[in-house]
Amino acid sequence: MLELKTINDVLLKVAERGDAAVAFDQANGSWKAISGAEMLGRVRAVMQTLERWGIRRGDRVALVSENRWEWPVVDFAVLALGAVDVPLYQTLTPEQMGFILRDSGTKAIFVSSREQYEKLVQAGDLPELEHVAVFDDGEFSGAESFTEILKPSTTLSALTEEFRLQLAEIQPDELASIIYTSGTTGDPKGVMLTHRNLAENLRYSTDGLRLQAGDTCISFLPLSHALARHLDYALYANAAVIYYLAKFDQLPQAMKTVHPAIFLAVPRVFEKVRQAVEGKSEGLKKKILVWALGVGAKHRGEVAAGRKPGGLSYAIADKLVFSKIREAFGGQAKLFVSGGAPLGKESSEWFLDVGIRVFEGYGLTETSPVISRNTYEGYRMGTVGTTLENVEVRVAADGEIEVRGDSIFTGYWKKEEATRKEFTEDGWFKTGDIGTFESGFLTITDRKKELLKTSGGKFVAPQPIEGKLKVDPLVNQVALIGDNHKFVSVLISPNLKALEGWAQKNGVVAGDAEKLVADPRVQKLFAGVVEKVNGSLAHFESIKKFRVVPEEWNVDSGELTPSMKLKRRVINEKYQSIIKEIYAE
Repeated sequence: MLELKTINDVLLKVAERGDAAVAFDQANGSWKAISGAEMLGRVRAVMQTLERWGIRRGDRVALVSENRWEWPVVDFAVLALGAVDVPLYQTLTPEQMGFILRDSGTKAIFVSSREQYEKLVQAGDLPELEHVAVFDDGEFSGAESFTEILKPSTTLSALTEEFRLQLAEIQPDELASIIYTSGTTGDPKGVMLTHRNLAENLRYSTDGLRLQAGDTCISFLPLSHALARHLDYALYANAAVIYYLAKFDQLPQAMKTVHPAIFLAVPRVFEKVRQAVEGKSEGLKKKILVWALGVGAKHRGEVAAGRKPGGLSYAIADKLVFSKIREAFGGQAKLFVSGGAPLGKESSEWFLDVGIRVFEGYGLTETSPVISRNTYEGYRMGTVGTTLENVEVRVAADGEIEVRGDSIFTGYWKKEEATRKEFTEDGWFKTGDIGTFESGFLTITDRKKELLKTSGGKFVAPQPIEGKLKVDPLVNQVALIGDNHKFVSVLISPNLKALEGWAQKNGVVAGDAEKLVADPRVQKLFAGVVEKVNGSLAHFESIKKFRVVPEEWNVDSGELTPSMKLKRRVINEKYQSIIKEIYAE
């Protein structure tokens, strides 16, 4: 088990690796190594700048950037000084950025690029913001150059006893970070996490995952997300090596060059891999895939138990199909982790059938973030694993999961009333998730606030049904509707590229998305998708009507949060007329 008291102990572990590579960053199309000593020098150079700016313990410093080496350097520097890190998603609008900076009282901010700098300029009045630094080179009025800030780094790369003592001054109960929730139901709230919260979670979350020195991982999930940042800390603490990838669309190529040992992603990434495999399979390839999946299904239990199946049929299926799928992940991955939302039974089974055991975990920003996770020693498909040793879990009478322990947040920034509402009278944090706890394994069924209640009084959990629909390669996102109505319906956001490909092969004119989704043949196609899913549902939760919208929902268009969760309120407002039409019929 890791021995950590504060996140500064993670920085020490990085610094102690000296000339060994701790991270890689892309420079001019190639990977450039960064040693532990170089990382330390850069951290200390940023610390000097923060001190020159007058940043003191408890002051808030914001950071908005893609995944690049500068992110951990600034993060470690802020925490080493005893200041408070406020990470921002790079997809935020200027208005959203301004709200968080004002609400947190941020004194300084580091931004990555001109795009983020321009957002800052447009963010409105920021009375407490005094200092700005930009990672990219260029002319930025009122901002300091990060290149200039780093110039003293080579003279600061030695790990001195004086610096060790400076880090030790920061106490576990000091505030380390304010992470703003993505705001699916309104303005974001600032989750206050102490060094103790984060360090205690790190100590226990990696047990049973067999992280080893030298393990490689591509960091591509936004580091402003609690899970991605947590994994980075865990990898640094366990002497692994992190490859920072700024652009998600470069992930397939990065897989081929890095060959990561560890792969962490949200469910949508795993779903995309599955859709790509099934979407590209036609004719003979399709028949071989179907046959191989049938073989794999017979050995699902062995894979779930961590054993490599034997037999000639499995060996042939592995050579022809399963090995090619592993190559999509770089060919060397030994640990697959999914978090942020439920992976879904169908996807979990599919990956087991191709020989990949995906470890699901569960947690929230408010829980630092891990509550439970599957491990090599304790794995059960369809669950989010066993709870951490330092986290107590119980299920309330209404099915809500409640937790308490050292990794539970201290409250929402400047929102005492909102904080009180999230805790029971005896001090348990109410997660807002519905689930069951059986034989030590936790299963999450849905969000409490997202449960639909039909006018007949039946409760319907949307996420499992949405997960079944998203398995189809033609589906991008879906949103179940039906709250206070007689029956359940669904809005489907299609995978337009895949749909256009299907249209071309089937003689359907595919130029205008609105006309395409309205074509009777396309409607019949999606009716088949819905009908297939209905076959696995109870009568009261089956989908009676559907509408295919001509847009792909994403973060930029506002239907998804930066962590890829549906903004149901936004979707309900945007498609209000369609929903009224469905139920008027």
